[in-house]
Amino acid sequence: MNKILKRKVLNPTVILMEVDAPLVAKKAEPGQFIILRADKDGERIPLTVADYDRKKGSVTIIFQVVGATTKQLSTLNEGDYIHDFVGPLGKATKVDGLKKVAVVGGGVGCAIAYPVAKKLHSMGADVHSVVGFRNKELIILEDEFRAASGKFVLMTDDGSAGEKGLVTNALEKLIESGENYDEVITIGPLIMMKFVCSLTKKYGIKTVASMNPIMIDGTGMCGGCRLTVGGKTVFACVDGPEFDGHEIDFDEAINRSSMYKPFEKAAYEKACNLYKDL
Repeated sequence: MNKILKRKVLNPTVILMEVDAPLVAKKAEPGQFIILRADKDGERIPLTVADYDRKKGSVTIIFQVVGATTKQLSTLNEGDYIHDFVGPLGKATKVDGLKKVAVVGGGVGCAIAYPVAKKLHSMGADVHSVVGFRNKELIILEDEFRAASGKFVLMTDDGSAGEKGLVTNALEKLIESGENYDEVITIGPLIMMKFVCSLTKKYGIKTVASMNPIMIDGTGMCGGCRLTVGGKTVFACVDGPEFDGHEIDFDEAINRSSMYKPFEKAAYEKACNLYKDL
């Protein structure tokens, strides 16, 4: 059982929770994730470590309310307990030797991109962060990104904040202006990462993409998180979650990610009816 120390609503569908988890905080690194169950009968879901405080013994998670479990999790408040909180799992982001990096995040994926930018910044790297959202109401972690970035570019689809357009527009503009990146790290919707990787491949820039496919046990046994990378089958939970973005079969990953959407929608609607009077 892990106590919720802090709960903060970041936008209408995204919630931040700081959780008391000293053993996880002791080992956590950017790029890794945890698997939790909201209660003893709940399903397992993976959530990325958005931040950690080793001294305090806490781990921060940020999640979007999209399914039954995240809906259930959203009803918990400060002082409540999460039944299971296991991690850190997966491989940490490789940051050694990187001097200049573009971190490209989209939507709630920015919760994953931020700790990577923060780590690189703390190591003295020149970090250029490009983050995108549909509109200004959905923006999260803007101040945190600005503090961790030598250059920060905010994009919105409708132009209600920052610049109007896609993150690929901003990234290409930076590259064309003469910015030479050791690496681009992209985290967000699959379709966004696909086009970021297509762009950087054109310019010959090494690119890492963080993948978050369907996942159950987090140990590689269930096979639910399998991906095709470089023509080989890999498992995001133990081989990743980060992979060479130019080698990922994004079309396959996008198709697989949509398999359970009807079930997820039905489960979410059921959960809404269950918790609407709480």
